[in-house]
Amino acid sequence: MIHLIRATVVVLILALAGCDGMPGGLGGSTEFASAEGEPVGTADLQGQWVFVNYWAEWCKPCYEEIPELNALDQRDGVRVLGVNFDEVEGDALRTLMDDMGIDFTVVTDDPQAHYGWEHPVSLPATFVINPEGDVVEARFGEQTEEELVEVME
Repeated sequence: MIHLIRATVVVLILALAGCDGMPGGLGGSTEFASAEGEPVGTADLQGQWVFVNYWAEWCKPCYEEIPELNALDQRDGVRVLGVNFDEVEGDALRTLMDDMGIDFTVVTDDPQAHYGWEHPVSLPATFVINPEGDVVEARFGEQTEEELVEVME
């Protein structure tokens, strides 16, 4: 129940932020640096469902949902972007990704400022952006591929 309340509050904050001109959506031309060195531009994300997932090495549910996120990222029209909660970068981040089995793109520039959400306080956290570039949902706790696919339907 607490996860539902938190998600509702986040969605309301995001909706209100959109009313006063706060950043959000894919309208701007923003690029996020990635762990592999290739920038991810918001223009590259247009027309896709984007799932921004916050994770950390010490988060057991994060480990458990990684295979689900890897599978989701393989679907047509879907992109998963990971954000390390502890802001690890460089070789240390790439080693963590290998150790944890992360195959999806991990960005080192947190997209939260572009989309207008607050940095999450609990993990794992996943923000859902529809193909039009609107943040439509925030989910907290471990997710399955099936649960995330339902959001797209």
